[in-house]
Amino acid sequence: MKTVLRIYFHSLVLLSVSTASAEPIDRHALVTRHDVVLNQFDAQNPLSVGNGQFCFTVDATGLQTFPEAFEKTTPLGTLSDWGWHTSPNPNGWSIDTFKFKEYTNLVGRAMPYADVPHNVQTPEIKWLRANPHRLDLGQIGFVFKKSDGSLAQTNDLTDIRQKLDLWQGEIISHFKFEGQSVEVETICDPQSDAIAVHVKSSLLRQGQLAIQIHFPYGTGEVKTADWSQPEAHQTILSQPESNMVEFHRQLDNDVYFAAAKWSDGATLKTVAQHQFEITPGKSTDELELVIAFSTNEIAANNLPSLAATESASQKKWQQFWQAGGAIDLSGSKDPRWFELERRIVLSQYLTAIQDAGNNPPQETGLTYNSWEGKFHLEMHFWHEAHFALWNRVALLEKSLGFYKNILPRAEGTAKKQGYDGARWPKMTSPNGAESPSPVGPFLIWEEPHPIFYAELCYRQHPDSVTLKKYSDIVFATADFMASYATWDEKTQRYVLGPVLQCAQEIFPKDHTLNPTFELTYWRWALETAQSWRTRLGLPRNEKWGAVLKSLAPLPMSGSKYLFTETTPDSYTNPKWNADHPAVLGALSFVPGPGVDVATMRNTLDWIWQNWNWPDTWGWDYPMIAMTAARLGETDHAIDALLLDTPKNHYALNGHVYQRPGLTIYLPANGGLLYATALMAAGWDGAPKRNAPGFPDNGQWHVRWENLSVAP
Repeated sequence: MKTVLRIYFHSLVLLSVSTASAEPIDRHALVTRHDVVLNQFDAQNPLSVGNGQFCFTVDATGLQTFPEAFEKTTPLGTLSDWGWHTSPNPNGWSIDTFKFKEYTNLVGRAMPYADVPHNVQTPEIKWLRANPHRLDLGQIGFVFKKSDGSLAQTNDLTDIRQKLDLWQGEIISHFKFEGQSVEVETICDPQSDAIAVHVKSSLLRQGQLAIQIHFPYGTGEVKTADWSQPEAHQTILSQPESNMVEFHRQLDNDVYFAAAKWSDGATLKTVAQHQFEITPGKSTDELELVIAFSTNEIAANNLPSLAATESASQKKWQQFWQAGGAIDLSGSKDPRWFELERRIVLSQYLTAIQDAGNNPPQETGLTYNSWEGKFHLEMHFWHEAHFALWNRVALLEKSLGFYKNILPRAEGTAKKQGYDGARWPKMTSPNGAESPSPVGPFLIWEEPHPIFYAELCYRQHPDSVTLKKYSDIVFATADFMASYATWDEKTQRYVLGPVLQCAQEIFPKDHTLNPTFELTYWRWALETAQSWRTRLGLPRNEKWGAVLKSLAPLPMSGSKYLFTETTPDSYTNPKWNADHPAVLGALSFVPGPGVDVATMRNTLDWIWQNWNWPDTWGWDYPMIAMTAARLGETDHAIDALLLDTPKNHYALNGHVYQRPGLTIYLPANGGLLYATALMAAGWDGAPKRNAPGFPDNGQWHVRWENLSVAP
């Protein structure tokens, strides 16, 4: 077995270091040509610094000075992976005592689900969905005072130039206020959840510029900060020295801490409840501030200096850009190369600062709340799976411990519904509790995901340590999947559903049977779980094998795959040509066992010509690109990634707009990175040429380094 592992690993390494040229990529040039530069106050493009589990989003001043300007676009937040708040619960509501609705499956067995019939939001349902919610840890902004004493507005700033320096991981902001220059550096510490700020301006000496720290109450709303209930929370401060402060924060039963340290000569004053100002001395044009947040008490005198924070940040980011994968398209003739490369580089930065914590990320990462700040496990793949292909698998593995933590609860859900193994929730929080919904509890395509993640990790580290680390999750997942498949005596096969909500969520959950994507993913995951048993020297599982042998074939209509078996009118009823074109997912990141290439090509061609593109989502485009790449339709692969449609627009800051209230959507960024890595480095069985997923037409010159082959 050791010999096989060594051969497998050696082959993988050879493939992962292949490149279109022996010349190494100039990574500094690659990254810095996509630095974000803003020349005006832009409420559509706030910039962020972060370390994967903590993120700080700013306006043109380099701090959160004018948050009101962003309330209807992208709210400015200070969010963390660990910061959660639970509102008072005098009624003792819990998902464990929630009245589940029973549905009957194909063979008449009743199964309870946390349904919300007709989406009627009772107070109990609202509370369960909104709690716990992600917490805004504190707003840090400037206080600008005009010479007449009035406060500044956004249009009082002139000569704005703000730069996100990707290579250094810093935001450099320059602007003028009343004719006076202001220079601001904003940095996030890579090791602690802290930001460091350096300000240089004569306004400091003139008493027209201070820094404000303001703590809000928690809310699951998009704004993430509730300023209307100052009596509902506590802020207790102590000052060990004149240039330091330590805060003890309590919101109902939740506690966290903050501490700050600043330049000598500046003083702290309390402006209002939970609101404080750091006012500089009158003899300096510079001010430094470091402020940190934690679940544990922080000693302010132990905070790093600004210089130490800046040095650590620069070292971390240069290692990030130099050690992971890279794709350089600069030699291409196709004029779209720059935009695609820009999206790739910015997506690496955004997922690194927003999506690399100990829990799966929410759709809006650590910028502001979507769906009460909870995360959706079917989206976990689109956020983080790419880390493995870009040789940053440790960033993916950070969040995989979540599945071990909630395994008992997931096993309880499966048992309650009469299944074996563990059924993973859809919309959840660190405690793993399901959120009531007319959709979420019925989804199944998140169930195979942990097997996919484990396999990605094994491909990076094909050893017994990896097998032992994830085997309990792989096997519990496969046990559920095998028991979820129902034996249909009439047709002598195992089927999926009903009751089932498929990835294309427009189909009725109580009448949907055998969606093509889910069937294929089921087949791949169960066979992969069998491989894990074999690698561990265990016999193949008989139940899994029986399901694999008799799982329903993919439903077809003529020369195309049906979206589900129960929608024979997939191609004749226009109402089905909306939402996710998930039928293509059967041959995308999923390698497509049992998929006929000609049939899938016909399916892709029809969807390309007929789909309702404005109704799609940001991860649909990389999914389509992967399908096209595997089919050899490489022009379509590029076209899909760059399709000009509202939900595939990448803003100046790299974020992808979906709709009001969802102005950033990180599954699109992560999906793009997985797709482009697959297209550049290839996949198992891909054509033996450089960048097999890119067009071989002389228009694309693809150089890549340190990417791994996809399954």
